[in-house]
Amino acid sequence: MDALWSLTASEITTRLRAGDLTARAVTEAALGRIDLANGPLNAIVDRCDGAALAAADAVDAARAAGQALGPLAGVPVTVKVNVDQAGHATTNGLRLQKDLIAAQDSPVVANLRKAGAVIVGRTNTPAFSLRWFTRNSLHGATKNPRNGALTPGGSSGGGAAAVAAGMGALAHGTDIAGSIRYPAYACGLHGLRPSLGRVPAFNFTGPDRQIGAQLMAVSGPIARSVADLRLGLEAMAAPDLRDPWYMPAPLRGPDAPRRAALCLAPDGMQVAPEIKQALRAAAARLEAAGWVVEEPDTPPLHEAMTEQLTLWLAETRRGGDAVIGQEDDPDANIVYARLSALCPPVDVNGLLDTLQARSRLTRAWRAFLSDWPVLLCPVSGALPFFDHSDVESQEEFEAIVAAQMLQIAFPFMGLPGLTVATGTVQGPHGPTPVGVQLVANQFREDLLLDAGEAIGETVPIAP
Repeated sequence: MDALWSLTASEITTRLRAGDLTARAVTEAALGRIDLANGPLNAIVDRCDGAALAAADAVDAARAAGQALGPLAGVPVTVKVNVDQAGHATTNGLRLQKDLIAAQDSPVVANLRKAGAVIVGRTNTPAFSLRWFTRNSLHGATKNPRNGALTPGGSSGGGAAAVAAGMGALAHGTDIAGSIRYPAYACGLHGLRPSLGRVPAFNFTGPDRQIGAQLMAVSGPIARSVADLRLGLEAMAAPDLRDPWYMPAPLRGPDAPRRAALCLAPDGMQVAPEIKQALRAAAARLEAAGWVVEEPDTPPLHEAMTEQLTLWLAETRRGGDAVIGQEDDPDANIVYARLSALCPPVDVNGLLDTLQARSRLTRAWRAFLSDWPVLLCPVSGALPFFDHSDVESQEEFEAIVAAQMLQIAFPFMGLPGLTVATGTVQGPHGPTPVGVQLVANQFREDLLLDAGEAIGETVPIAP
């Protein structure tokens, strides 16, 4: 019998409902795994042992009483430290916020609890959730369980590292420019960025989000199986009208043609040969599952990336630069300076032009995805990066941003995206995870998950 900490969320919920195991036993196993694995990885930076055991006992009591169980009943999960969880600091990786204790749960955390999930800990993020690498001056650095020379990704690097190491079957992450999809890719996992409005979100410890975050930032799940992502999405997407962007859209949409657009090098971006090989193999799996796969021209993506960065930097300069200076995190200082060098300031007219461009690009992409319900494309143009290479030089930073075009571009249109792990290749720094990305129209996560199940398998835990 497999160790309980190694079970997927789907296996846990099935066996718990059948009476083959208890939520408390699964939780105790997960906490024991954290004891063994977290030290060198530093993925979980705030443990929730007592509350987790109490939540597990509540699930067991509900099952014993014959009560209906939620979709994540008894599943050990982690929550990123940039969202409110009652009684815990919403640090976002900042010393400035180490004592910012939440009085109530954010909607996504409340939804996880309602679904019966057992929160075993809170996971690391870079300062301000600003990078595709995970290190900050408050909590320290998180390592990649699959290869310590590589980034675990960011900004949900702690969550991805925790799942890859078996410290929870499912992780909560957030994504405004790849912060779910990229850590999943770097740690050899599957990760879903839902549509804007699918998962309710709001932090009561802070003011209303800036416009860019309102239009682009979402919460979603990271897991070892695509089936687990379905469970995670179902739980996270429960209604909560405290988020004015929330939309009560059905999780399963109308029938759509099984047509996928394969894009090996979007807008001419450079893509590593190992990634192109993974894309062709994924396309073959889709075709074997009955999908028609062709290579049509796509709407612009480089422009969407540029406009996203323009909006983000314009808002940050409005006041965030002072907070970045006050926090004085070395990595954040460098990354902000290098982003600023790429994005000259704009006036109010330039900002309005950016918002108009969003409407035009969103219209073009929604029309394209109406004809091609799923896009198959790279997660990144490069294999997972050497850890902290973004702070080495401006040239290296610019190369990383270019490779990450698709991480930045699709959120600008509010579109959902799915990273599907496809295996391991031999990279310049040793064994390296590789995967592909799927994109669909708004609120068509069902199509992504259908295609993802045809491509990806359940991923083993890192040894």
